[in-house]
Amino acid sequence: MHQTKISLFAGAVLAATAFAPFGPTYAEQTEITDIVGRKVTVDLPVERMILGEGRQIYLLAVLERDDPFKRVVGWREDFSQADPDSYARYAAKFPELKEIPTFGGFKDGTFDVEQAAALKPDVVLMNIEAQTATEDSGYDDKLAALGIPIVYIDFREDPLAHTIPSVRLMGQLIGKQDEAESFVAFSDAQMAKVEDVIAKAAPNRPKVFIDRAGGYSEDCCMSFGPGNFGDYVEIAGGTNIADGIIPNTFGRLNPEQIIASSPDHVIVTGGNWDAYVPGGGWVGMGPGSDMEAARTKLEALTHRTAMTGIAAQKSRNFHAIWHQFYNSPYYFVAVQRIAKWLHPALFADLDPEATLIELHDRFLPVAYEPGYWISLNDE
Repeated sequence: MHQTKISLFAGAVLAATAFAPFGPTYAEQTEITDIVGRKVTVDLPVERMILGEGRQIYLLAVLERDDPFKRVVGWREDFSQADPDSYARYAAKFPELKEIPTFGGFKDGTFDVEQAAALKPDVVLMNIEAQTATEDSGYDDKLAALGIPIVYIDFREDPLAHTIPSVRLMGQLIGKQDEAESFVAFSDAQMAKVEDVIAKAAPNRPKVFIDRAGGYSEDCCMSFGPGNFGDYVEIAGGTNIADGIIPNTFGRLNPEQIIASSPDHVIVTGGNWDAYVPGGGWVGMGPGSDMEAARTKLEALTHRTAMTGIAAQKSRNFHAIWHQFYNSPYYFVAVQRIAKWLHPALFADLDPEATLIELHDRFLPVAYEPGYWISLNDE
């Protein structure tokens, strides 16, 4: 069990409020259980946190719409690189985010414990895929010795099982349980619009190849096994051709496997990755994306060797969707969009864009802009 001391920051707050009319407000030491089942003692509510991944702001924005960065004293520098279009929109409204100290990663061994300690965080929030590297490197012990607990959440490895608990856990950490429950209710209602229809109709399931970050490199092809977008496809009434071949959430299919499966649909996950692969063949999805450029790149991906003669090539059922639906609590939007691609008649009344607009209007601090998906069948 990781124990914490009242942080120096909290101590300063106590000193400043000791003679307030209603007396001081004390942080309460509380034992919580994180997503990997660890019992962690944390001073609640958390006032200062380090984000082990910058894209955890997708969740904080839901729970603290007015000022999602007010508790963030440090974060990993991935939000601006992996999702620069969203970053730019947040930076325009909350320019102070540019001043937040950035960190290296736990997995690559570049995290700076001394820098973290100097910021006096109440907690370090980590994604579960970093747990092994964190423990192997001894970061967890080093931080624990400084009274800084690590709490693990997950939107990537098993989002269907872990997203809702992660939302509730974050709500508990920052004292925003009501906001968390409101978002959970919205998410559940949106998922039911697909799950209930598929359960009742039991439609024939088209075969789907999920092309993870298609065009990011010359290699083909990264995909998802029985997890993440692989789950989204199954819920949406399709069959993921990588299920049974890729044993875990992430993996790779070779061109021969794709050609032999002859998927009826190809769904490419895309984003603006100029920071990683300038001018690459990836499909630029995200808020305000250039749809003509995205269509051109998606069209180019239909001509790869791995797509030779497959059913989707003949039917033009090639689609692209925002990659970050795989790593955010907004996965229900992707499930709706995929369901409508796979079963357009069955979901004629379903409007995924309206769902995404409502998500922004009700829960997010930035305005909706189109650009999150495209299909060659939209021509």
